[in-house]
Amino acid sequence: MVNLMTVDFVAELTAARMLAIIRGTDTGAAVAAGRTLLASGVRIVEVALTTPGALRAIEAIRSDAPVGSLIGAGTVLTVADVADVAAAGAQFVVTPAVVDSIPEAARRGLPVAAGALTPTEAHTAVGLGASVVKLFPASLGGPAYLKALRDPFPDVPFVAVGGVGLDHLRAYLDAGAIAVGVGGPLVGDAASGGSLEDLRARAQAYVAAAQRRQA
Repeated sequence: MVNLMTVDFVAELTAARMLAIIRGTDTGAAVAAGRTLLASGVRIVEVALTTPGALRAIEAIRSDAPVGSLIGAGTVLTVADVADVAAAGAQFVVTPAVVDSIPEAARRGLPVAAGALTPTEAHTAVGLGASVVKLFPASLGGPAYLKALRDPFPDVPFVAVGGVGLDHLRAYLDAGAIAVGVGGPLVGDAASGGSLEDLRARAQAYVAAAQRRQA
């Protein structure tokens, strides 16, 4: 696993080109899904706090994660959430909006991918200490909106999240996203007890597409 103190989150995301988002209904299934993703070549995995037992899942996935991987927490909203996920060993946090957790995570040295949709939100998130702006939901405006948003903010690292299917991945990367975040289209129902074999096949397809874009 990557040591938090030496992590360049932007560089890691730029190299991986994608992160997987686990949001399920069962702790054990979420752990199994996380391990399957990592075994299939996914390097960066986020476990949403809306998943039952999310903190235990983060601890379990990180305990035997491959060298070079990052395990983080999503839907981190409050100062208390930041304390909880830090104690669980999360190496980064993700928010769905501009919320109180952003400056608190930054204060603790935890990289933050902060959810934003508008130019004002993106600017505010960076000012609060976000390492990355998570364009969410990206599908609302699509790659063209991302490109337009980057024009006034060329130095802000954007990650496109929300409705990014396999067919859309390259378009978001071509529009300037350093990476995409993928939940449902990738994980499906695997974090709720669905097929891990199907998850493995989807993960391999996403990883291959992301790395083709980088080459």
